[in-house]
Amino acid sequence: MKRIFLLTFSLILILSGCSFSDSVFSGKLLNEQVKPFPPESFFPKDLSIVAFGDSLTKGVGDTTNQGGYISYLKTLLESQEEIRTAEFQNFGVSGNTTKDLLNRLNNEELQSAIQSSDAVIITVGGNDVMEVFKSNILNLKLSMFVSAQEGYSQRLREIIEKIRSYNQNTQILLVGIYNPFLGWFSDIHEMQEIVTRWNKTSLDIISTFDHASLVPIEDIFLNQEESLFHTDYFHPNNLGYELIAERIISHLTENEILDEIIE
Repeated sequence: MKRIFLLTFSLILILSGCSFSDSVFSGKLLNEQVKPFPPESFFPKDLSIVAFGDSLTKGVGDTTNQGGYISYLKTLLESQEEIRTAEFQNFGVSGNTTKDLLNRLNNEELQSAIQSSDAVIITVGGNDVMEVFKSNILNLKLSMFVSAQEGYSQRLREIIEKIRSYNQNTQILLVGIYNPFLGWFSDIHEMQEIVTRWNKTSLDIISTFDHASLVPIEDIFLNQEESLFHTDYFHPNNLGYELIAERIISHLTENEILDEIIE
């Protein structure tokens, strides 16, 4: 009887020990399973950016031939902890107006780039203003620019709509225009008013779209202390492009747009 009791007691201890070990082991597995995986934001992101527009996107006036503001902006973006690389595809063509940009948006290579982009940066408007100058150089009137603004406004809206149709989520940044005519037409006092009105039209249009905004640069080029223009007195020089890049990164960070892009 005593022997049977000892055998039974030993068996209970063995079974209890196995149960205890299994529960501890299972608990460890359970704890390992519930540990949160690092969020996607933990890993630096590779950004794909489309630069689309006129000679400012092409980088005319940049003596380093690195793409104007793009090389400076790339460096600034990649200095952010959350960004590993910022790759730009440059679709800048000198002389382009809103009419040209609308036509070029039918290009399959450009469409494909926009579809896979995190952001699209647009420079346009300066050549639209220049068209008014060229067509009416001997009889310039403020009313001519006001009239031209209406067509510009409609075409700009169509440009944004097309880009949005290719990519619903890409961040769209429209760089405003500046007054390059100070050296050419310093006697036309209405020129600054024209540039300001043109930028106001751009702001009104782009503000109607989600994930889209205007980057103002007009004030940068009113700085008379240091030359920001290339030798043609129209395009930015290296310093001018660097300041444009700094304004873009400031716009992205101060308005928390960069956070949206890297999410």
